[in-house]
Amino acid sequence: MSNYIQTRRQGNLIRANLIHWSQFVQRTGVCPSMLGELVEMGWVESICTSPESYHFPEKEVFRVQKLVRLCRDFELPTIGGVLIIDLLDRIEQQDKEIRQLRRLI
Repeated sequence: MSNYIQTRRQGNLIRANLIHWSQFVQRTGVCPSMLGELVEMGWVESICTSPESYHFPEKEVFRVQKLVRLCRDFELPTIGGVLIIDLLDRIEQQDKEIRQLRRLI
């Protein structure tokens, strides 16, 4: 299903393929309670279409898969994995900015 959606995190309208909760759990391997925790934290973009129905942008699949592997492999609590992923994302973004600046010099 493709729709324009408003994401919780950014408040912007984007075009995204939405995945239902059950499909998201199946594709990412995340346990439902952990996914609920991520939604409550606002770490995962989600669309609540009814009190029992959540949908997620497809782009969140890889990010959550990475979190699940990190938490499992290093026996981390969810919040620890979230902090590490966020820091890795920031480092990656800064590396991109540095490469762009070097091209301009």
